[in-house]
Amino acid sequence: HFSFPNIHLDEGENLLILGDSGVGKTTLIQILAGLLRPASGIVKLNGTKFKDLGSKELDQFRGANIGMIFQRPYFVRNLNILDNLLFSLYLSKNQQDKNSAVELLEKIGLADKLNKKPYQLSQGEQQRVAMALALIKKPNLILADEPTSSLDDSNCQKIVTLIKEQAAETNAKLIIITHDYRLKSQFKKS
Repeated sequence: HFSFPNIHLDEGENLLILGDSGVGKTTLIQILAGLLRPASGIVKLNGTKFKDLGSKELDQFRGANIGMIFQRPYFVRNLNILDNLLFSLYLSKNQQDKNSAVELLEKIGLADKLNKKPYQLSQGEQQRVAMALALIKKPNLILADEPTSSLDDSNCQKIVTLIKEQAAETNAKLIIITHDYRLKSQFKKS
């Protein structure tokens, strides 16, 4: 049984949640994403209460409003990077804007790799593409689950900076949940 404090974020606000293994971080991120229903309490995003939505409606709401960055990126292996981004837009029922996808790949320094398959990229590059997959649909809320745990110090810094910049650009709320204490210095204490 986990009990979580109230969390309230305004547009463009960031929250870093640090904790060791087994303290409920994964459970929390699944609740915030609407993948798990809490036993009590309310999860609300932009006035929409998750408990008021059926499973299919919640899936659609999540697809349209929440971008998730996972520790291990999920790709369609046989599609190149650009097509993975366009497919992500298609699945979330967003307009497939090739120019936006290319622009985002340029911002994260991967424009020269857009025709590469995911497995042809380094781990750091894959993590940047995973970030792009979450950000391409300009979500209201970005949830990042251990986005830096497999990265070296230099890439760790780069990824967090990029996530924060992209969130700021669309005025999205950002929650990073991690046990990676290197991130502490990049967020103000509250």
